[in-house]
Amino acid sequence: MEIGKKLKNARLQKGLTQEAVAEKIQVSRQTISNWENERSYPDIVSVVNLSNLYKISLDELLKEDKRMLEHLEESTDIVKSNKKLAATIIIHIALLFALVLLNHLAPNTETFLVAVFVVAIINLSLLLYQIIKRL
Repeated sequence: MEIGKKLKNARLQKGLTQEAVAEKIQVSRQTISNWENERSYPDIVSVVNLSNLYKISLDELLKEDKRMLEHLEESTDIVKSNKKLAATIIIHIALLFALVLLNHLAPNTETFLVAVFVVAIINLSLLLYQIIKRL
């Protein structure tokens, strides 16, 4: 059984509403709904809080849900996350150097400079997104 169904069944067995659960573990009601409908997965702290609230073991809650276990593994693997961020930063720096080099080799047209500026902004936005996502 998937974690969404397990969470919903456990909540209903305890006679709790999504609103009540959300308040007890300090998330929004929409978040509880998303977890129960498997549009998203809870983080490890929320899984522990839900386990305590519903008085079911983590093993029982997580067992046999491969996607949830993969989500938890990915979201808690700091080394892998750091490697991804470092690779992203290196790629972005290399792209910026390539753009500067192209600027020196290409004719100085306004169109080319605008294109370089747009690519640099997109590049920096993606990097910022990766950093924020990691936090």
